[in-house]
Amino acid sequence: MTSLELERTTTAAAADACCAPASTAPGRGGLPPAGVAAVATVLLVLAVVRGPLSGLVDDQAAATWATYAVSVSVQALPFLALGIAVSTLIATVLPADALVRALPARPSLAVPVAGLAGTLLPGCECGSVPVASGLISRGVPQGVALTFLLSAPAVNPIVLISTWVAFPTAPEMVPARLAASLATAVLVGLLWCRFGRPGWLVERAVHARHGHTSTGSHALTVATHDFLQAGGFLVLGAMTAATLHVVVPRSVLDTVAGQGAVAVLTLVVLAIVLAVCSEADAFVAASLTQFSRTAQLAFMVVGPVVDVKLVALHAGTFGRRFAARFSPLALAAAVGCSVTIGALL
Repeated sequence: MTSLELERTTTAAAADACCAPASTAPGRGGLPPAGVAAVATVLLVLAVVRGPLSGLVDDQAAATWATYAVSVSVQALPFLALGIAVSTLIATVLPADALVRALPARPSLAVPVAGLAGTLLPGCECGSVPVASGLISRGVPQGVALTFLLSAPAVNPIVLISTWVAFPTAPEMVPARLAASLATAVLVGLLWCRFGRPGWLVERAVHARHGHTSTGSHALTVATHDFLQAGGFLVLGAMTAATLHVVVPRSVLDTVAGQGAVAVLTLVVLAIVLAVCSEADAFVAASLTQFSRTAQLAFMVVGPVVDVKLVALHAGTFGRRFAARFSPLALAAAVGCSVTIGALL
Protein backbone atom coordinates (compact mmCIF):
# COMPACT_ATOMS: atom_id res chain seq x y z
CA MET A 1 0.00 0.00 0.00
CA THR A 2 1.38 3.41 -1.01
CA SER A 3 1.69 6.34 1.35
CA LEU A 4 -1.12 8.08 -0.53
CA GLU A 5 -3.45 5.15 0.05
CA LEU A 6 -2.57 5.12 3.76
CA GLU A 7 -3.35 8.80 3.98
CA ARG A 8 -6.70 8.32 2.28
CA THR A 9 -7.55 5.49 4.62
CA THR A 10 -7.05 7.66 7.67
CA THR A 11 -8.17 11.10 6.49
CA ALA A 12 -10.57 10.87 3.54
CA ALA A 13 -14.30 10.42 3.78
CA ALA A 14 -16.12 7.28 2.70
CA ALA A 15 -16.53 8.75 -0.77
CA ASP A 16 -12.80 8.50 -1.33
CA ALA A 17 -12.97 4.73 -1.42
CA CYS A 18 -15.01 4.87 -4.58
CA CYS A 19 -12.16 6.69 -6.28
CA ALA A 20 -9.58 4.10 -5.39
CA PRO A 21 -8.04 2.17 -8.30
CA ALA A 22 -10.15 -0.74 -9.42
CA SER A 23 -9.20 -4.31 -8.75
CA THR A 24 -7.34 -6.33 -11.30
CA ALA A 25 -9.63 -9.33 -11.38
CA PRO A 26 -9.83 -10.87 -14.84
CA GLY A 27 -12.56 -9.48 -17.02
CA ARG A 28 -14.02 -9.89 -20.45
CA GLY A 29 -15.22 -7.68 -23.23
CA GLY A 30 -14.15 -6.17 -26.51
CA LEU A 31 -13.14 -7.66 -29.83
CA PRO A 32 -10.25 -10.09 -30.11
CA PRO A 33 -7.06 -8.50 -31.48
CA ALA A 34 -7.33 -10.44 -34.75
CA GLY A 35 -10.86 -9.16 -35.33
CA VAL A 36 -9.86 -5.59 -34.53
CA ALA A 37 -6.88 -5.87 -36.86
CA ALA A 38 -9.26 -6.97 -39.61
CA VAL A 39 -11.44 -3.90 -39.06
CA ALA A 40 -8.39 -1.64 -39.13
CA THR A 41 -7.25 -3.29 -42.37
CA VAL A 42 -10.65 -2.66 -43.96
CA LEU A 43 -10.38 1.00 -42.94
CA LEU A 44 -6.97 1.30 -44.54
CA VAL A 45 -8.20 -0.28 -47.76
CA LEU A 46 -11.23 2.03 -47.86
CA ALA A 47 -9.01 5.07 -47.34
CA VAL A 48 -6.77 4.05 -50.27
CA VAL A 49 -9.53 3.19 -52.74
CA ARG A 50 -12.11 5.77 -51.64
CA GLY A 51 -11.53 7.95 -54.73
CA PRO A 52 -11.89 5.23 -57.37
CA LEU A 53 -14.88 3.69 -55.59
CA SER A 54 -16.71 7.03 -55.34
CA GLY A 55 -16.75 7.27 -59.12
CA LEU A 56 -18.29 3.82 -59.42
CA VAL A 57 -21.11 4.39 -56.93
CA ASP A 58 -24.30 5.76 -58.47
CA ASP A 59 -26.18 6.14 -55.22
CA GLN A 60 -25.23 9.50 -53.74
CA ALA A 61 -26.25 8.40 -50.25
CA ALA A 62 -23.90 5.42 -50.40
CA ALA A 63 -21.05 7.62 -51.60
CA THR A 64 -21.74 10.11 -48.80
CA TRP A 65 -21.80 7.32 -46.23
CA ALA A 66 -18.43 5.94 -47.38
CA THR A 67 -16.81 9.37 -47.47
CA TYR A 68 -18.12 10.35 -44.04
CA ALA A 69 -17.15 7.08 -42.35
CA VAL A 70 -13.60 7.22 -43.70
CA SER A 71 -13.24 10.95 -42.98
CA VAL A 72 -14.29 10.62 -39.33
CA SER A 73 -11.97 7.66 -38.80
CA VAL A 74 -8.96 9.17 -40.55
CA GLN A 75 -9.48 12.49 -38.76
CA ALA A 76 -9.50 10.82 -35.36
CA LEU A 77 -6.84 8.13 -35.80
CA PRO A 78 -3.79 10.46 -35.52
CA PHE A 79 -5.06 11.80 -32.20
CA LEU A 80 -5.85 8.27 -31.07
CA ALA A 81 -2.26 7.30 -31.89
CA LEU A 82 -0.98 10.31 -29.93
CA GLY A 83 -3.06 9.33 -26.94
CA ILE A 84 -1.83 5.76 -27.09
CA ALA A 85 1.77 6.96 -27.28
CA VAL A 86 1.26 9.00 -24.11
CA SER A 87 -0.56 6.08 -22.49
CA THR A 88 2.30 3.72 -23.36
CA LEU A 89 4.85 6.05 -21.79
CA ILE A 90 2.71 6.21 -18.67
CA ALA A 91 2.34 2.44 -18.55
CA THR A 92 5.98 1.49 -19.20
CA VAL A 93 8.23 4.33 -18.05
CA LEU A 94 6.81 6.14 -15.02
CA PRO A 95 7.17 4.59 -11.56
CA ALA A 96 4.01 2.85 -10.46
CA ASP A 97 3.07 5.38 -7.77
CA ALA A 98 4.54 8.56 -9.26
CA LEU A 99 1.29 9.93 -10.65
CA VAL A 100 -0.67 8.89 -7.59
CA ARG A 101 1.70 10.78 -5.29
CA ALA A 102 1.68 13.84 -7.58
CA LEU A 103 -2.07 14.38 -7.13
CA PRO A 104 -3.80 15.75 -4.04
CA ALA A 105 -4.98 13.01 -1.72
CA ARG A 106 -8.61 14.05 -1.57
CA PRO A 107 -10.80 13.69 -4.69
CA SER A 108 -12.37 17.10 -4.06
CA LEU A 109 -8.95 18.59 -4.84
CA ALA A 110 -7.56 16.00 -7.28
CA VAL A 111 -10.56 16.18 -9.62
CA PRO A 112 -10.30 19.95 -10.34
CA VAL A 113 -6.53 19.59 -10.78
CA ALA A 114 -7.11 16.86 -13.36
CA GLY A 115 -9.67 19.05 -15.10
CA LEU A 116 -7.24 21.95 -15.39
CA ALA A 117 -4.52 19.55 -16.56
CA GLY A 118 -6.66 18.92 -19.64
CA THR A 119 -5.61 22.33 -20.94
CA LEU A 120 -2.05 21.03 -21.35
CA LEU A 121 -2.64 18.22 -23.87
CA PRO A 122 -3.69 19.21 -27.41
CA GLY A 123 -5.74 16.31 -28.67
CA CYS A 124 -9.23 15.15 -29.46
CA GLU A 125 -11.61 12.98 -27.50
CA CYS A 126 -10.33 9.78 -29.10
CA GLY A 127 -6.77 10.38 -27.92
CA SER A 128 -7.82 11.09 -24.33
CA VAL A 129 -9.41 7.64 -23.89
CA PRO A 130 -6.17 5.62 -23.95
CA VAL A 131 -4.46 8.28 -21.84
CA ALA A 132 -7.16 7.93 -19.17
CA SER A 133 -6.81 4.15 -19.35
CA GLY A 134 -3.06 4.50 -18.83
CA LEU A 135 -3.60 6.78 -15.84
CA ILE A 136 -5.99 4.30 -14.22
CA SER A 137 -3.57 1.43 -14.84
CA ARG A 138 -0.90 3.37 -12.93
CA GLY A 139 -3.06 3.85 -9.85
CA VAL A 140 -4.77 7.18 -10.52
CA PRO A 141 -8.32 7.08 -9.06
CA GLN A 142 -11.01 6.45 -11.63
CA GLY A 143 -12.91 9.67 -11.03
CA VAL A 144 -9.73 11.72 -11.43
CA ALA A 145 -8.70 9.99 -14.66
CA LEU A 146 -12.19 10.34 -16.10
CA THR A 147 -12.16 14.06 -15.33
CA PHE A 148 -9.03 14.37 -17.45
CA LEU A 149 -10.67 12.22 -20.16
CA LEU A 150 -13.53 14.73 -20.44
CA SER A 151 -11.57 17.95 -20.05
CA ALA A 152 -8.58 17.33 -22.33
CA PRO A 153 -10.48 17.29 -25.64
CA ALA A 154 -12.72 20.21 -24.68
CA VAL A 155 -10.51 22.84 -23.02
CA ASN A 156 -7.12 22.45 -24.68
CA PRO A 157 -5.64 25.47 -26.51
CA ILE A 158 -6.28 24.15 -30.03
CA VAL A 159 -10.00 23.72 -29.36
CA LEU A 160 -10.35 27.13 -27.76
CA ILE A 161 -8.49 28.83 -30.62
CA SER A 162 -10.63 27.04 -33.22
CA THR A 163 -13.74 28.20 -31.35
CA TRP A 164 -12.51 31.80 -31.39
CA VAL A 165 -11.86 31.58 -35.14
CA ALA A 166 -15.25 29.96 -35.81
CA PHE A 167 -17.17 32.67 -33.88
CA PRO A 168 -15.42 35.96 -34.81
CA THR A 169 -18.52 38.01 -33.98
CA ALA A 170 -19.27 36.17 -30.73
CA PRO A 171 -16.01 35.95 -28.74
CA GLU A 172 -18.02 35.15 -25.61
CA MET A 173 -18.44 31.62 -26.95
CA VAL A 174 -14.81 30.84 -26.04
CA PRO A 175 -15.08 31.42 -22.25
CA ALA A 176 -18.56 29.93 -22.33
CA ARG A 177 -17.25 26.72 -23.87
CA LEU A 178 -14.33 26.62 -21.45
CA ALA A 179 -16.58 27.10 -18.41
CA ALA A 180 -19.27 24.62 -19.49
CA SER A 181 -16.81 21.93 -20.55
CA LEU A 182 -14.65 22.24 -17.44
CA ALA A 183 -17.73 22.24 -15.19
CA THR A 184 -18.97 19.09 -16.94
CA ALA A 185 -15.66 17.27 -16.46
CA VAL A 186 -15.34 18.21 -12.78
CA LEU A 187 -18.98 17.40 -12.00
CA VAL A 188 -18.77 13.95 -13.61
CA GLY A 189 -15.46 13.26 -11.87
CA LEU A 190 -16.83 14.13 -8.45
CA LEU A 191 -19.99 12.11 -9.00
CA TRP A 192 -17.96 9.12 -10.16
CA CYS A 193 -15.81 9.41 -7.06
CA ARG A 194 -18.94 9.32 -4.93
CA PHE A 195 -20.96 6.64 -6.68
CA GLY A 196 -18.59 4.80 -9.03
CA ARG A 197 -17.63 1.18 -8.46
CA PRO A 198 -14.29 -0.44 -9.36
CA GLY A 199 -16.02 -3.46 -10.90
CA TRP A 200 -17.62 -1.34 -13.61
CA LEU A 201 -14.33 -1.31 -15.53
CA VAL A 202 -12.99 -4.43 -17.22
CA GLU A 203 -9.63 -5.86 -16.16
CA ARG A 204 -7.70 -4.71 -19.21
CA ALA A 205 -8.46 -1.05 -18.39
CA VAL A 206 -7.24 -1.21 -14.80
CA HIS A 207 -4.46 -3.78 -14.87
CA ALA A 208 -1.01 -2.26 -14.31
CA ARG A 209 0.68 -3.09 -17.58
CA HIS A 210 4.19 -2.09 -16.62
CA GLY A 211 4.54 -5.64 -15.34
CA HIS A 212 7.85 -7.30 -16.09
CA THR A 213 9.85 -4.85 -18.14
CA SER A 214 9.91 -1.37 -19.60
CA THR A 215 11.99 -2.17 -22.66
CA GLY A 216 11.23 -0.86 -26.13
CA SER A 217 9.81 -4.19 -27.25
CA HIS A 218 7.38 -4.26 -24.33
CA ALA A 219 6.29 -0.69 -25.03
CA LEU A 220 5.68 -1.56 -28.70
CA THR A 221 3.61 -4.58 -27.69
CA VAL A 222 1.47 -2.48 -25.36
CA ALA A 223 0.99 0.27 -27.97
CA THR A 224 0.10 -2.18 -30.75
CA HIS A 225 -2.47 -3.97 -28.60
CA ASP A 226 -4.11 -0.71 -27.50
CA PHE A 227 -4.20 0.75 -31.01
CA LEU A 228 -5.80 -2.33 -32.53
CA GLN A 229 -8.30 -2.58 -29.69
CA ALA A 230 -9.32 1.08 -29.60
CA GLY A 231 -8.95 1.66 -33.35
CA GLY A 232 -11.36 -1.13 -34.19
CA PHE A 233 -14.10 0.31 -32.00
CA LEU A 234 -13.39 3.77 -33.38
CA VAL A 235 -14.04 2.49 -36.90
CA LEU A 236 -17.27 0.80 -35.83
CA GLY A 237 -18.41 4.03 -34.19
CA ALA A 238 -17.53 6.05 -37.29
CA MET A 239 -19.62 3.70 -39.43
CA THR A 240 -22.56 4.21 -37.07
CA ALA A 241 -22.10 7.98 -37.23
CA ALA A 242 -22.03 7.86 -41.04
CA THR A 243 -25.25 5.86 -41.14
CA LEU A 244 -27.08 8.33 -38.91
CA HIS A 245 -25.59 11.28 -40.81
CA VAL A 246 -27.10 10.02 -44.05
CA VAL A 247 -30.48 9.11 -42.55
CA VAL A 248 -31.25 12.42 -40.77
CA PRO A 249 -32.50 14.99 -43.35
CA ARG A 250 -31.30 18.58 -43.04
CA SER A 251 -34.83 19.90 -43.46
CA VAL A 252 -35.64 18.57 -40.00
CA LEU A 253 -33.05 20.93 -38.50
CA ASP A 254 -34.59 24.00 -40.11
CA THR A 255 -38.00 23.09 -38.70
CA VAL A 256 -36.96 22.86 -35.06
CA ALA A 257 -34.29 25.61 -34.94
CA GLY A 258 -36.56 28.22 -33.39
CA GLN A 259 -38.32 26.05 -30.84
CA GLY A 260 -36.33 26.79 -27.67
CA ALA A 261 -35.60 23.68 -25.65
CA VAL A 262 -36.37 21.49 -28.64
CA ALA A 263 -33.65 23.29 -30.59
CA VAL A 264 -31.13 22.61 -27.83
CA LEU A 265 -32.05 18.93 -27.69
CA THR A 266 -31.86 18.77 -31.49
CA LEU A 267 -28.25 19.96 -31.55
CA VAL A 268 -27.44 17.64 -28.64
CA VAL A 269 -28.69 14.70 -30.69
CA LEU A 270 -26.88 16.04 -33.75
CA ALA A 271 -23.61 16.26 -31.81
CA ILE A 272 -24.01 12.64 -30.75
CA VAL A 273 -24.82 11.55 -34.29
CA LEU A 274 -22.26 13.51 -36.30
CA ALA A 275 -19.32 12.64 -34.02
CA VAL A 276 -17.20 15.56 -35.23
CA CYS A 277 -13.69 15.87 -33.78
CA SER A 278 -13.45 18.52 -31.05
CA GLU A 279 -10.89 20.52 -33.05
CA ALA A 280 -13.45 20.98 -35.84
CA ASP A 281 -16.87 20.96 -34.18
CA ALA A 282 -16.90 24.73 -33.56
CA PHE A 283 -17.04 25.36 -37.30
CA VAL A 284 -19.98 22.98 -37.64
CA ALA A 285 -21.76 24.71 -34.75
CA ALA A 286 -21.09 28.15 -36.22
CA SER A 287 -22.57 27.04 -39.56
CA LEU A 288 -25.88 26.26 -37.86
CA THR A 289 -26.82 29.94 -37.80
CA GLN A 290 -30.54 29.27 -37.41
CA PHE A 291 -29.96 27.97 -33.86
CA SER A 292 -29.47 29.98 -30.66
CA ARG A 293 -26.08 30.47 -28.96
CA THR A 294 -27.18 28.12 -26.17
CA ALA A 295 -27.96 25.38 -28.66
CA GLN A 296 -24.65 25.92 -30.44
CA LEU A 297 -22.83 25.79 -27.10
CA ALA A 298 -24.57 22.53 -26.22
CA PHE A 299 -23.42 21.07 -29.53
CA MET A 300 -19.79 21.91 -28.75
CA VAL A 301 -19.90 20.73 -25.13
CA VAL A 302 -21.75 17.46 -25.72
CA GLY A 303 -19.73 16.33 -28.74
CA PRO A 304 -16.38 15.76 -26.98
CA VAL A 305 -18.19 14.07 -24.06
CA VAL A 306 -20.41 11.51 -25.74
CA ASP A 307 -21.07 10.62 -29.38
CA VAL A 308 -21.59 7.38 -31.25
CA LYS A 309 -17.91 6.74 -31.87
CA LEU A 310 -16.99 7.58 -28.27
CA VAL A 311 -19.60 5.21 -26.87
CA ALA A 312 -18.07 2.44 -28.98
CA LEU A 313 -14.56 3.49 -27.96
CA HIS A 314 -15.48 3.63 -24.26
CA ALA A 315 -17.09 0.21 -24.46
CA GLY A 316 -14.05 -1.23 -26.20
CA THR A 317 -11.56 0.31 -23.77
CA PHE A 318 -13.34 0.18 -20.41
CA GLY A 319 -16.14 -2.33 -21.03
CA ARG A 320 -19.86 -2.23 -21.79
CA ARG A 321 -20.88 -1.95 -18.13
CA PHE A 322 -18.81 1.20 -17.85
CA ALA A 323 -20.19 2.75 -21.04
CA ALA A 324 -23.79 2.03 -19.99
CA ARG A 325 -23.28 4.11 -16.84
CA PHE A 326 -20.72 6.70 -17.86
CA SER A 327 -22.32 7.91 -21.12
CA PRO A 328 -25.74 8.86 -19.63
CA LEU A 329 -24.06 10.56 -16.67
CA ALA A 330 -21.69 12.56 -18.88
CA LEU A 331 -24.50 13.49 -21.28
CA ALA A 332 -26.76 14.78 -18.50
CA ALA A 333 -23.93 16.82 -16.99
CA ALA A 334 -22.95 18.29 -20.36
CA VAL A 335 -26.50 19.34 -21.23
CA GLY A 336 -27.10 20.81 -17.77
CA CYS A 337 -23.86 22.81 -17.75
CA SER A 338 -24.42 24.02 -21.32
CA VAL A 339 -27.92 25.29 -20.60
CA THR A 340 -26.76 26.96 -17.36
CA ILE A 341 -23.81 28.74 -18.96
CA GLY A 342 -25.78 29.46 -22.14
CA ALA A 343 -28.41 31.34 -20.14
CA LEU A 344 -25.71 33.90 -19.30
CA LEU A 345 -24.84 34.62 -22.93
